[in-house]
Amino acid sequence: MTLLYSLDLLGTAAFAASGALAGIRRDMDLFGVLMLGMVTAIGGGTLRDLLLGDTPPFIFKDETYFYLSIIVSLAVFLFHKRIGFIEHPLLYLDALGLGTFVVIGTGKGLDFNIGFVGSVMMGVMTATAGGMMRDILSSRVPLVLQKEVYASACLAGGTLLYLLHQTTLPAQWALAISAIATTLLRLCAIHFNWSLPKAHHAEAPTDHSSSR
Repeated sequence: MTLLYSLDLLGTAAFAASGALAGIRRDMDLFGVLMLGMVTAIGGGTLRDLLLGDTPPFIFKDETYFYLSIIVSLAVFLFHKRIGFIEHPLLYLDALGLGTFVVIGTGKGLDFNIGFVGSVMMGVMTATAGGMMRDILSSRVPLVLQKEVYASACLAGGTLLYLLHQTTLPAQWALAISAIATTLLRLCAIHFNWSLPKAHHAEAPTDHSSSR
């Protein structure tokens, strides 16, 4: 078991837990919680593989991801009243998963020779598409469309990996450096409350004139 694979499983567990918690907060039943946990954990990578034509998707080649998502989601459903303390650490595990998913997705894009934009997009999709599905299914504005440094951290990490890939640096080092950079950027955003600029639109004036 490689370090990257171990981190991938850890990120999968963290994403599954965040999806399951979102389902519980929306008063979903057991099936809804399990589905939300699985979509969050494996949705991005599955969509990536389908777009790349790498079928069957990774979850059917290594069912560990599938079973891990179900087990974690079920555990959160059964014990959510006793594990409230994990919500804060979950942010940090989520950041670790984000960095891992980005380099795995971008690396796979590089393996398929789809160029800079395609490779980075595969990395961003792997890391964020599952969370977008989670938010849409739970009737929330997706996190990646809000002002938080989340998808932008993925863009930075994917771009860094692509640039390092053009050098003579060993592939494992390039993956490690890019994953660490993405994770640190996300952790700094959480700690220092960093956010991207947000447009402030003027509200339409209220018509106080009375009809005659």
